[in-house]
Amino acid sequence: MKTKGRRTIFGIGALVAVLYALWRLIETRQRESGVAWEPQPFPMPPRPRPEPTALAPEPAAPETVAGEPAPGGAEPEPAAERVGSSGWVEPVDGACPVSHPVKGKLSSGIFHAPGMQMYERTRADRCYADPAAAEADGLRASKR
Repeated sequence: MKTKGRRTIFGIGALVAVLYALWRLIETRQRESGVAWEPQPFPMPPRPRPEPTALAPEPAAPETVAGEPAPGGAEPEPAAERVGSSGWVEPVDGACPVSHPVKGKLSSGIFHAPGMQMYERTRADRCYADPAAAEADGLRASKR
């Protein structure tokens, strides 16, 4: 009889823990969405209303005229040619530019050079000029 009571209490505790975790997950996602919920009388569900921070406009970037340097002396780089701290560039839709053909995959920690077996089907997270740059960034060569 004692073991059955302990199992029941343990089961209820586990159920409460799962429900609490689910509630926290839902609450976190609602806070990130920028929508607050306004309570309503009992039979009606809560009504969504936008939070004031979600309506605030983002500050505009300083505009530059073509041919003039941006404030600070540096010209803005196109997205595909944005160079990271280790000499890598951002891929465009998973494809690397001709100047940086080595594809680096951060989730696996490996890189693929042209001619390797899985090179064509790999969607790059970063593109490197040569394998040495990828290794310097902490990636290893693919085994295939």
